[in-house]
Amino acid sequence: MRTVTFLPGYNKIVAPRGTTILDAAQRAGINMNVVCGGQGKCGKCVVYVQSGKAEFDRQKYGRFFTEEELKKGACLACVTTIQGDLAVVIPESTLIQEQKILVNGIDTEIEFHPSVKKYYVELQPPTLADPSPDLSRLLWGIQKRGGPVAEKMYAPLEVMREIPALLRHSDWKVTGTIALVPGGYRLIDLQENDTSHRLYGAAVDLGSTTVVAYLWDLITGKVAAVASNYNRQISCGEDILARVNYAQKNGIDKLQSLAVESINTALTSASNTAGIDREDIYEVVVAGNTVMTHMLLGIDPAYIIKEPYVPVVQRALSVAAARIGLTCNKNCGLFAFPAVSDFIGGDIIADILACGMGENEEISLLVDIGTNFEVVLGNKEWMFSCAGAAGPALEGGEVLFGMRANPGAIEKITIDPVTLDPTFSTINGTKPKGITGSGLIDILAELLVAGVIDRTGRINMEIKNPRIRAGAHFPEYVIAWSRETDIAKDIVITENDIKNLIMSKASIHAACVTLMKEAGVTRLDIATIYFAGAFGNYINKKNATIAGLIPEIDLERIKNIGNGAVAGANLALINRRKRKLLDGIAGQIAYIELNAEPSFMDEYTSSAFLPHTDLSLFPRVQALLESIREKKEVT
Repeated sequence: MRTVTFLPGYNKIVAPRGTTILDAAQRAGINMNVVCGGQGKCGKCVVYVQSGKAEFDRQKYGRFFTEEELKKGACLACVTTIQGDLAVVIPESTLIQEQKILVNGIDTEIEFHPSVKKYYVELQPPTLADPSPDLSRLLWGIQKRGGPVAEKMYAPLEVMREIPALLRHSDWKVTGTIALVPGGYRLIDLQENDTSHRLYGAAVDLGSTTVVAYLWDLITGKVAAVASNYNRQISCGEDILARVNYAQKNGIDKLQSLAVESINTALTSASNTAGIDREDIYEVVVAGNTVMTHMLLGIDPAYIIKEPYVPVVQRALSVAAARIGLTCNKNCGLFAFPAVSDFIGGDIIADILACGMGENEEISLLVDIGTNFEVVLGNKEWMFSCAGAAGPALEGGEVLFGMRANPGAIEKITIDPVTLDPTFSTINGTKPKGITGSGLIDILAELLVAGVIDRTGRINMEIKNPRIRAGAHFPEYVIAWSRETDIAKDIVITENDIKNLIMSKASIHAACVTLMKEAGVTRLDIATIYFAGAFGNYINKKNATIAGLIPEIDLERIKNIGNGAVAGANLALINRRKRKLLDGIAGQIAYIELNAEPSFMDEYTSSAFLPHTDLSLFPRVQALLESIREKKEVT
């Protein structure tokens, strides 16, 4: 065993020889920024070995550092193994930073019709002339106050045990909480006196990176508070695959507790903001992908990633929140969204519910881009879906200066076509540290339009401009000089970065086209393209089209729905009629496995150009590029 001391906090841990520094750090509770899932591809988990013996392949991974940095002991934590006692310095930039979390969903008016209601009743005590049972007396009283028919309500044993003493102790003045659950109406709680003004519910987006919770007042139909934080499972792996692998090493209990802890933290923050007691939260609705939902419920997700990729459950689930550890009312219910397949989960069903494409006659295309991407095409009669891995480059992985949406990330950029000087904005307006996904799409489009790169992504080294230069490993374009940045380095986009971005965007466009061909429709048949998620919310629609990320349609018909997962969860929480649609939506979606679809690779190859090999599919982009070429020929 070897002792590793993490500086500057002097956090010590004992680890076996051969353990990676990243694994040791995670066991010590240190959360590093590992966008690529610890594969040595993103170069974000930078640490400095101050003393001791470690093994790091400089030849293979040295491209991420300058010679000066290597001399100071720089290495990647995910691929550096511990060989002896170590002292390791972790720069602040390597730690997971505060992220710009998208909490807003689609702005639409929601009909208020919740599944949980409270009824205050003042009952007549039993007499010899009226010896009706306590439960019957209570349920009839609730019916008289506008509640469901008494015969359609039932009480679980736990609540029934409390009824006799509570009725008599409160002088027969009580508040009953009724929830619509599978099987009928359930009396989930009984309280002394009038507490009918205290009734709350929560809608939660359980993402692999972040958790967002909306706290609703289920009496007034208004949002009481919103809170967000990181999904603490990140400490067990940044991506889904890493976490499933962690679960297989007897880690499912820890992953389950971390998911619950993440939600509880958000609920606590929201409750404190609203000034309410969490005991007054009676329902929690959660939308998450298939793996996240399994882990939240403590269900083994191992077979989701093994052929033939079968989840344990796909239908919507209603369980007691206390059974998994949520700190709400002891009888609070948890509703989890249904899924379609291994990769089309409850978060995508929530997107569909939020944008309404499953209720419309017109054909829509939904694109949700995160660590992975999901695409859904269809209308209320039919839907096709698919999923794939494209997020690493678009979320900052496999791009030298790519980063998540943290403060200092360049999120918007334009390039002067004459001077080639960029103008950019960063999250929080601070000095730039790197580039986030929306900024990367801007760069692709802007460099193409400015003529810095050709349609294959190759940088034109014949252009005489200080921003275009031969880098240490690849040709590159300088976005920000070191004096302008917060990292004392030039922030650049390399030809290799551009290649990775084109490959990522090609996967998404090819997936869209594959579904369109499966359905027998063209881009002209698509009435609306919906972008869901943080990436889509901040993306420039025009640049997304120029880069060929999505099929070309009129820009006004491309809509951002924001955090569609939490928007759908909000709908399901406060409108039980919408909730009834969920299993039906999931049931009508056909899942297309791209790896088994022969045409996908052909479409991918054709999409690996800017915007595409066939410019006729992008007539507006074609016209733009031709006009630019003509202007250059004239000058």
